[in-house]
Order: sequence, then structure tokens, then C-alpha cells
Amino acid sequence: MKAVRIHGFDAVPALEEVPDPVQRPGRTIVRMQAATVGHIDRTIWRGSFLRHPPLPYTPGVEAAGIVVASERYAEGQRVWLRGSGLGTLFDGTWCELIDAPDEALGVLPDALPMPLGAAFFSPTTSAWVALHEVARLQAGEQVLVTGASGAVGSLAVQLAIEAGCTVTAVDPDAGPPPVACADLLIDTVGGSVLSAVLPAVRPGGRAVLIGYTAGPMLQLDIAHFLQRDVALLPLNMFRREAAGRAAVPGLLARLADGRLQLDVRSFALADAAAALEWIAQRGHRGRAVLVP
Repeated sequence: MKAVRIHGFDAVPALEEVPDPVQRPGRTIVRMQAATVGHIDRTIWRGSFLRHPPLPYTPGVEAAGIVVASERYAEGQRVWLRGSGLGTLFDGTWCELIDAPDEALGVLPDALPMPLGAAFFSPTTSAWVALHEVARLQAGEQVLVTGASGAVGSLAVQLAIEAGCTVTAVDPDAGPPPVACADLLIDTVGGSVLSAVLPAVRPGGRAVLIGYTAGPMLQLDIAHFLQRDVALLPLNMFRREAAGRAAVPGLLARLADGRLQLDVRSFALADAAAALEWIAQRGHRGRAVLVP
């Protein structure tokens, strides 16, 4: 089979022929139909993540496809894949045949296209958990969202509106929003944008920190920050994956009937390098997936 291989951190991804996987107890072989290229894949590829598979490795923590061989799932079953070490502890999903732990799979409804089935998990569950588990969102609240054109940000906007809140997308080029105008900030970009927007959160409000595409460092005027008494709440989806998985059926139903929208851009498996570059561009919309 063909697989994308990484031979060194920050090295150009190479499309290579590798042996087909063999089905083993507790694992399922899936013929990949779409495999997501996300920021976690980019972070691992650059050698900046806390853990990574041994080099050389095949990246990819998410995908969708069709079961080829399994003790748990029927042959031909449509599935999505995420987690359980895929692309972080061992080879991942950027290949024609994925060797995955059974617990990494979930059934994909027929109504969802494969690229959407590959791309949905991380942004939809991150947005849901950030709003409902971490921030404890209440109807009627005023919500600010940075990075609202991105996958997580756009879904946070949609889900907050669904929950009965008033939502404002923050445009960093238009200057910071008014001081103390919001109950909750959902920040997906970090860096100087987060520093500029934090004063817009009312005293006693919350800011959920999801990403840091604008930079990993945050400068605070501590005296000001203490007076405002704003809670900074990090989102760690590795710790909260159970909550994310519990929300999946409802999120898939929303995607299937159009209540939620998620943009997906497809790249050929051979164009993994271009996909990694595209997701690093500021203002890109939606998610990238590789297709065989």
C-alpha cells in the first residue's frame, strides 16, 4: 500500500510503498477514504509535541473509511477513526490501509460524506466541550470568538448561537472589542490576539483557551488581571476525550441534517506537504483532508 512517511522532524513528507497491515486481535484494518491533516499532526511533524511515534512514521490522528478486516466490526462498515495512539504513539492514518485499535473506531452514518466523517471529530468535540463542559455556557450570555473563520471557531459560533447566546466574531485587524462587553471568550488563536481581547471579558467572566496559532506566549498585566477576576480555562481534549466522544452522536446528527456546517478541503495523498502548509496559513477556512 501507499503511505505518507516522515523520516525526520520538519522533513518533507514522502509517499512510499510499505507492506499491507495484517489484522490482529483487538485491531481493525480500515481502507482509508479520507484522512485529516490537523494542527496536532503539524506539531508532531515539527517535533514539538509531547509524544510521537518512532521515526520514520506515518502521520494522522483522524480518518474515515471502510472496514476491511475486524473481529468487532462488520466488513464494509463505514467508520470514523480518532485517538487511541493513532499518529501519536504509532503509525497513523495517512495511508491506504489503516491499522487501528478497535476502540479508535466509531460508526459513521450513511448521510455523512467521508471527508466530513474524517474531519468532524476534533473541531466539533473541541467546540462542544469548550462551551458546555469547560465554560458551562448559559443561554443569554454574550460570547466572543477569536479565529471564527477556522474550523473550531466557526463551530463554536454555531453552537453558541444554538444555545441561545449572542455571539461576536473578533476581527483582530479591526482592533479589540470594547472593554467588559462579554461574559465568555472562546479563544482559538492565542498570542497577541488573546492579550488584546482579554480586557473585553467582564469581571467574573471566563476565557477558554483552545489554540495558539498566533503564538504560544501570553503577556498579562497581573495587577489588571487580578482586578478583573477573569478565569483562564485551558481546553485539553486528551483529558476530556470521554466527554467529546459522549457528544459525538448529537454532533453527527447536527452535521447530517445541516444544523452544523464544517468546510472541508481535499488534497491528494501525495500532496500532504501542501496540506500541512495550507493549514498554517492565517485565515484558512475549515479543515484539510487527504484522499487516496
